[in-house]
Amino acid sequence: MPLEAPARIVSELTSRGYNAEREAVTKLSSAENPRVALECVVETLPEDALVVTTDHVERALETAASSPVADDPAATDGSAPTDDSPPTPDAATEGTSDSPTPSDPSVSTGADASNPPAADGAAPVETKGGRETETETATGTTTETDRIERSVDPELRDLEIAGDMTGESTGTGEYEDFVAVFRDRLERLGGKLRGRINHRPASAIGNMGGGTDVAMVGLVNDIRSTASGHWLIELEDATGTFPWLVMKDREFAGLVDQLLCDEVLAMEGTLSDDAGIAFVDSMYFPDVPRTHEPSTADRHVQAALISDVHVGSQEFMADAWNRFADWLHTAEAQHVEYLLIAGDMVEGVGVYPDQDEELDIVDIYEQYEAFNERLKQVPGDLEIVMIPGNHDAVRLAEPQPGFDEELREIMSAHDPQIVSNPSTVTLEGVSVLMYHGVSLDEVIAELPEEKANYDEPHKAMYQLLKKRHVAPQFGGHTRLAPEEEDFLIMEEVPDIFHTGHVHKLGFGKYHNVLAINSGCWQAQTDFQKSVNIDPDSGYAPIVDLDTLDVTVQKFS
Repeated sequence: MPLEAPARIVSELTSRGYNAEREAVTKLSSAENPRVALECVVETLPEDALVVTTDHVERALETAASSPVADDPAATDGSAPTDDSPPTPDAATEGTSDSPTPSDPSVSTGADASNPPAADGAAPVETKGGRETETETATGTTTETDRIERSVDPELRDLEIAGDMTGESTGTGEYEDFVAVFRDRLERLGGKLRGRINHRPASAIGNMGGGTDVAMVGLVNDIRSTASGHWLIELEDATGTFPWLVMKDREFAGLVDQLLCDEVLAMEGTLSDDAGIAFVDSMYFPDVPRTHEPSTADRHVQAALISDVHVGSQEFMADAWNRFADWLHTAEAQHVEYLLIAGDMVEGVGVYPDQDEELDIVDIYEQYEAFNERLKQVPGDLEIVMIPGNHDAVRLAEPQPGFDEELREIMSAHDPQIVSNPSTVTLEGVSVLMYHGVSLDEVIAELPEEKANYDEPHKAMYQLLKKRHVAPQFGGHTRLAPEEEDFLIMEEVPDIFHTGHVHKLGFGKYHNVLAINSGCWQAQTDFQKSVNIDPDSGYAPIVDLDTLDVTVQKFS
């Protein structure tokens, strides 16, 4: 097998239990004889080395011409290495999981993070890690698992990014920017509703006679209760506003407490005798169609969905991360070819009061350098996609552009794709909407506990899917940036909705969309304790892209 392609070099090194820096792979692929160079590198590596560095390659290339491997025909024609080559470790016995697809209502870890309950009383989801042996590494005593060769043909992979607004920000903070973003939201989400009702603009409804049947699509401008316990909802469109009264005894009155200001809504009803208000007969959300059929991959391939690594925190769970990275090298993880990280790679600096007292690394750039070292531990043949979060060194206002060039250069291990928050990544036909999840705090604070809570974060995600917007409420705790285009709209229905931020593990399906909040890699900090956050730490949800089944691997 020729080794000129960098992907082949990465695969060959991974099969021998090594990762590699991107620059090291580039030097190997450009060598006169890449296989001879690779053999020399492996033979001269220190015994405790896990990552092939540029220095390792440069030293090996200096002696490659005199290496005995250079005269071995088998080493130059793509055949197997000679008997003098380092042996490939035996593959670990493959372990599979028969965990059923979580049904609706969904699976969540709830309060017992160590044993997530199943949806219908069945056995809990898989929570085992890899087969472990203790070893000494540069980061201290950790565990290392049996490493295997991934039989991955890069040609089978297909990864596409949509909605990445990095470099596309046009907002200046002027009044016109705010008008533009709300007009875009109303036009695009309203378009999903106008075909369902006989829509009329607010100005036209105001000129109609009493008793007329009317319908309107607009932004929720205000929600308030009346003295009689009814609900008054004011809808706004480009022509003005109009009030709609929801009677407390109507069957859909329970939907009112699920509303957020600035979301797009459609209402049908009848004008009062004086035509000054409309009595609501029905209410519609943009929503995910109940007939939605998700796409799946054509082969058995898996993606690991994680978030909130928080390198730099004193509570970063290094041992759990080491076990996760080692597990990715085992036979049990041989089908994991994609790693999606939904923000908060590092702990950051100055994010919350007295954070400096909880930092292990106080310099933000050193935090990212440490994260990059952690990233080097995972197999080099994984496709990695990352978005920023509120602890990362990007603007806080959403949408958040991907990292600047300096930070991208630091986080270059395995050449990850770094895109904006939110973005949609399509893996072999399966679309995954990645959003860090700051708005979940607001949804949980505003809505009833049974509809949105921290122990079941996927339920709050259901509300965002219903509204087809990842952060609908403007002017609340979630910082939103005005742009000419609303990048936070769910224009297309995703097959998977992946968030983090709240440090709780939960997943389930809403109208056949798999919603996953992936927990974190940080133990409880003093700040989290003060605000009553009990994190679900050290979990890695693994999704079968051919079935959308979920297995949770536990490493804490």
